[in-house]
Amino acid sequence: MKPLPRLYAIADASFGDPVQLAESLFHGGARLLQVRNKNASALELLRQVEEILSFAPPDADVIVNDRVDVALVSKAAGVHLGQADLAPVEARRILGANRIIGRSTHNLEQALEANQQPVDYVAIGPIFATRTKENPDPIVGVEKLAGICRAIQKPVVAIGGIQLENVASVLRTGVQSVAVIRDVLAARDIQGRVADWIQTLDVIA
Repeated sequence: MKPLPRLYAIADASFGDPVQLAESLFHGGARLLQVRNKNASALELLRQVEEILSFAPPDADVIVNDRVDVALVSKAAGVHLGQADLAPVEARRILGANRIIGRSTHNLEQALEANQQPVDYVAIGPIFATRTKENPDPIVGVEKLAGICRAIQKPVVAIGGIQLENVASVLRTGVQSVAVIRDVLAARDIQGRVADWIQTLDVIA
């Protein structure tokens, strides 16, 4: 797997049509994008993913949240699995060796377990307080995040409450990428906000 971009964009249906969100995210410069629609049927999600793939830049990777079947049929770059989703070993068996598989974790124990699984990256969160999930897991914080980064070998994606104002402290922990939802999708100009994020992350890097 190629190195993760610093920005991990998420087209979350909670903020609008994922297809339109994805278009704005790509125009802003995002090149790693997860399609997240928790309430969609498999058929609706498949339609959305296929439409996004039809206009995705050639160098962009599109990840499907939760649904291994949709990732497989759509030929998306991969899937992101939560703790309650299909086990990574089964997802790897279905998708094969060349697709991207990510795993959500919320503490050191889960991260260490994911580090031993056939996944390409480990997501950790929430780092800060977040309103994106109705019942979020306990806040990890940057100190624990740094410890997790030191303890595992897989690339780490930080998620949860990350904003431009606090992203520098997150990057100092050793993460490879930061996933951003509300700070981008709630912006009046999503495309411009993505561009701001990429410019900021390049400077910090």
